[in-house]
Amino acid sequence: MSIKILLDKCTGCTLCVKSCPFAAIKMIDRPADAPGKGKKIAVIDLDTCTLCGACVESCKFNAIELKKELGGSDADISHFHGVWVFAEQREGKIQSVAYELLTEGRKLAEVLKTELCAVLCGDPTIEEEVEHLFSYGADKVYLLPHQELKHYHTAPYTRAIAEAITKYKPEIMLLGATTMGRDLAARLAIRVGAGLTADCTGLDIDPVKKILLQTRPAFGGNIMATIQTPKHRPQMSTVRPKVFKKVKSQSSKVKNNENIIKFTPVLSAEDLVVKLLEIVEDESVKVNLAEAEIIVSGGRGLQEAKNFKLIEELAAVLGGAVGASRATVDAGWISAHHQVGQTGKTVSPKLYIACGIAGKIQHLAGMQSSDTIVAINKDPDAPIFKVATYGIVGDLFEYVPLLTRKLKELRG
Repeated sequence: MSIKILLDKCTGCTLCVKSCPFAAIKMIDRPADAPGKGKKIAVIDLDTCTLCGACVESCKFNAIELKKELGGSDADISHFHGVWVFAEQREGKIQSVAYELLTEGRKLAEVLKTELCAVLCGDPTIEEEVEHLFSYGADKVYLLPHQELKHYHTAPYTRAIAEAITKYKPEIMLLGATTMGRDLAARLAIRVGAGLTADCTGLDIDPVKKILLQTRPAFGGNIMATIQTPKHRPQMSTVRPKVFKKVKSQSSKVKNNENIIKFTPVLSAEDLVVKLLEIVEDESVKVNLAEAEIIVSGGRGLQEAKNFKLIEELAAVLGGAVGASRATVDAGWISAHHQVGQTGKTVSPKLYIACGIAGKIQHLAGMQSSDTIVAINKDPDAPIFKVATYGIVGDLFEYVPLLTRKLKELRG
């Protein structure tokens, strides 16, 4: 991306100076050899300019040229530094996925010998949450306070973060693959001309090239592909919640004026055309698989919908949640809210019990980071046993009721 003044068209009217929210434009005497009319010409301070485009819109003489190159190829990418994590917040509370990404981002930053930074948007009261970001390893927090950023809206969030990216130039940008993160990441990638890899299950740094290696399922989940974006900055990835574990930093930074960078975005009327009237919670969703510590899941081996009662009974005894494979959801045996896997929820409970689930790669991608995995399946060659901590080769209709009965006896 680049910006320049077309001297033959600039009249020195000062409209651009007044429109620039960052005071990046000033007027100087027109050089004797400069083309055009008028005693003055505009000059842009490129170190201060964020390429927001406000001056372009204000110029009546089309004397300012702003080039945005799709694809984000930059002849010199050496000035991009830092690993950024989008700190997703809802109702003023930072979501768990932000801490998971900070934990993983710390590893990337240490390999690259660069800073780990969090980007937090919200109304002015959101600053109260900043300390949590430092406790999970952030070296610096870019705080974007604005009343219009209290709740997520696509346009203002895109504008605000794109301005920050353009100004501060991070080399890596990580976002959660949530409803919010997916929507924002796609818009940001286009706005700043970056490459984007969605739904990553693994992140690493190439030891030689020092670029981000982004691993994700491809071709329907049948293979794992590693994607690189060597000529684009920032390198952008979305990662599903629970793919990485969150771990508090042993040497967290102390909040001070030096490691909190306040950046006030300039939002135009076009960014605010959508108004939020009301937030209505979906009360029909009774299960929160992503936060469950124990999950009992049923697969095609249950044979029919009514047999999910066996799974529900075992989950109830354990105080856990009910999960399901894609096959059972597609068959209409259970609601999609219970689906675990690449096209469902990614989970990482302390205990995951898979009953009658073969363990195709699409399902494994959503649960293989669980602390303990117990698999019950009649097929000794079922892929689920390759990731299982404990395996029972047998009929689930025999072993699931037996487990339920024994647990009830133990609990009196």
